Amino acid sequence: QVQLVESGGGLVQAGGSLRLSCAASGCTLSLYAVGWFRQAPGKEREFVSSVRWDGGSTDYADSVKGRFTISRDNAKNTVYLQMNSLKLEDTAVYYCARSPGRFLPGRRGEIDYDYWGQGTQVTVSS
Repeated sequence: QVQLVESGGGLVQAGGSLRLSCAASGCTLSLYAVGWFRQAPGKEREFVSSVRWDGGSTDYADSVKGRFTISRDNAKNTVYLQMNSLKLEDTAVYYCARSPGRFLPGRRGEIDYDYWGQGTQVTVSS
Protein backbone atom coordinates (compact mmCIF):
# COMPACT_ATOMS: atom_id res chain seq x y z
CA GLN A 1 0.00 0.00 0.00
CA VAL A 2 1.45 3.33 -1.06
CA GLN A 3 1.66 5.92 1.68
CA LEU A 4 3.04 9.44 1.60
CA VAL A 5 3.73 11.22 4.85
CA GLU A 6 4.52 14.91 5.05
CA SER A 7 6.42 16.47 7.92
CA GLY A 8 8.23 19.67 8.78
CA GLY A 9 5.32 22.05 8.95
CA GLY A 10 4.83 24.48 11.78
CA LEU A 11 4.54 28.09 12.83
CA VAL A 12 7.12 30.53 11.48
CA GLN A 13 7.42 34.28 11.28
CA ALA A 14 7.22 36.06 7.96
CA GLY A 15 10.60 36.01 6.29
CA GLY A 16 11.53 32.73 7.92
CA SER A 17 12.15 29.30 6.47
CA LEU A 18 10.84 25.78 6.75
CA ARG A 19 11.72 22.54 5.05
CA LEU A 20 8.97 20.08 4.35
CA SER A 21 9.62 16.40 3.80
CA CYS A 22 7.55 13.83 1.98
CA ALA A 23 8.49 10.28 2.85
CA ALA A 24 7.09 7.37 0.89
CA SER A 25 6.44 3.77 1.81
CA GLY A 26 5.00 0.97 -0.25
CA CYS A 27 6.57 2.26 -3.45
CA THR A 28 9.92 3.19 -4.90
CA LEU A 29 9.44 6.92 -5.08
CA SER A 30 12.50 7.32 -7.30
CA LEU A 31 10.47 5.93 -10.21
CA TYR A 32 7.96 8.77 -10.14
CA ALA A 33 7.58 12.50 -10.41
CA VAL A 34 6.35 14.12 -7.21
CA GLY A 35 4.45 17.32 -6.62
CA TRP A 36 3.62 19.64 -3.78
CA PHE A 37 0.27 21.35 -3.48
CA ARG A 38 -1.24 23.58 -0.84
CA GLN A 39 -4.67 24.58 0.34
CA ALA A 40 -5.35 27.76 2.25
CA PRO A 41 -8.52 28.21 4.30
CA GLY A 42 -11.48 28.89 2.08
CA LYS A 43 -9.50 28.31 -1.11
CA GLU A 44 -9.04 25.50 -3.55
CA ARG A 45 -5.96 23.35 -3.47
CA GLU A 46 -3.28 24.75 -5.75
CA PHE A 47 -0.09 23.55 -7.35
CA VAL A 48 3.17 24.62 -5.74
CA SER A 49 5.99 22.64 -7.29
CA SER A 50 6.97 19.37 -8.89
CA VAL A 51 10.13 17.40 -9.57
CA ARG A 52 11.01 14.76 -12.13
CA TRP A 53 11.89 11.25 -11.05
CA ASP A 54 15.63 11.97 -11.13
CA GLY A 55 15.49 15.55 -9.93
CA GLY A 56 16.64 16.73 -13.34
CA SER A 57 13.65 18.94 -14.00
CA THR A 58 11.47 21.02 -11.73
CA ASP A 59 8.45 23.28 -11.99
CA TYR A 60 7.20 26.05 -9.72
CA ALA A 61 4.14 28.17 -9.38
CA ASP A 62 4.88 31.82 -10.04
CA SER A 63 3.90 32.69 -6.48
CA VAL A 64 6.78 30.65 -5.02
CA LYS A 65 9.41 30.84 -7.73
CA GLY A 66 12.70 32.07 -6.36
CA ARG A 67 11.67 31.36 -2.76
CA PHE A 68 10.91 27.63 -2.72
CA THR A 69 13.15 24.81 -3.85
CA ILE A 70 12.05 21.25 -4.46
CA SER A 71 14.55 18.43 -4.26
CA ARG A 72 14.66 14.72 -3.69
CA ASP A 73 16.85 12.08 -2.14
CA ASN A 74 15.93 8.88 -3.89
CA ALA A 75 18.12 6.83 -1.62
CA LYS A 76 15.86 7.93 1.24
CA ASN A 77 12.65 7.70 -0.78
CA THR A 78 11.97 11.29 0.20
CA VAL A 79 11.15 14.57 -1.51
CA TYR A 80 11.73 17.94 0.10
CA LEU A 81 10.36 21.43 -0.23
CA GLN A 82 12.65 24.14 1.10
CA MET A 83 10.62 27.27 1.72
CA ASN A 84 12.45 30.54 2.27
CA SER A 85 11.28 34.13 2.65
CA LEU A 86 7.91 32.91 3.76
CA LYS A 87 4.96 35.25 3.45
CA LEU A 88 1.65 35.41 5.23
CA GLU A 89 -0.03 34.18 2.07
CA ASP A 90 2.00 30.96 2.20
CA THR A 91 -0.12 29.83 5.14
CA ALA A 92 -1.82 26.60 4.10
CA VAL A 93 -1.89 22.87 4.46
CA TYR A 94 0.81 21.46 2.23
CA TYR A 95 0.38 18.13 0.49
CA CYS A 96 2.77 15.98 -1.44
CA ALA A 97 1.52 13.75 -4.21
CA ARG A 98 2.93 11.09 -6.48
CA SER A 99 2.51 11.19 -10.22
CA PRO A 100 1.96 7.87 -12.02
CA GLY A 101 4.76 8.82 -14.42
CA ARG A 102 8.43 9.68 -14.24
CA PHE A 103 8.28 13.04 -15.95
CA LEU A 104 6.66 16.29 -14.96
CA PRO A 105 2.97 16.25 -15.76
CA GLY A 106 2.09 18.52 -18.64
CA ARG A 107 -0.50 20.23 -16.52
CA ARG A 108 -0.43 21.27 -12.88
CA GLY A 109 -3.67 19.67 -11.88
CA GLU A 110 -4.56 17.34 -9.07
CA ILE A 111 -5.76 14.85 -11.64
CA ASP A 112 -2.17 14.26 -12.68
CA TYR A 113 -1.34 12.66 -9.33
CA ASP A 114 -2.56 9.36 -7.97
CA TYR A 115 -1.41 9.15 -4.35
CA TRP A 116 -1.58 11.90 -1.76
CA GLY A 117 -0.33 12.49 1.74
CA GLN A 118 -2.47 13.76 4.57
CA GLY A 119 -0.86 17.18 4.61
CA THR A 120 1.16 19.28 7.01
CA GLN A 121 0.14 22.69 8.30
CA VAL A 122 2.32 25.69 7.60
CA THR A 123 1.39 28.89 9.37
CA VAL A 124 3.23 32.12 8.71
CA SER A 125 2.74 34.88 11.25
CA SER A 126 3.52 38.59 11.10
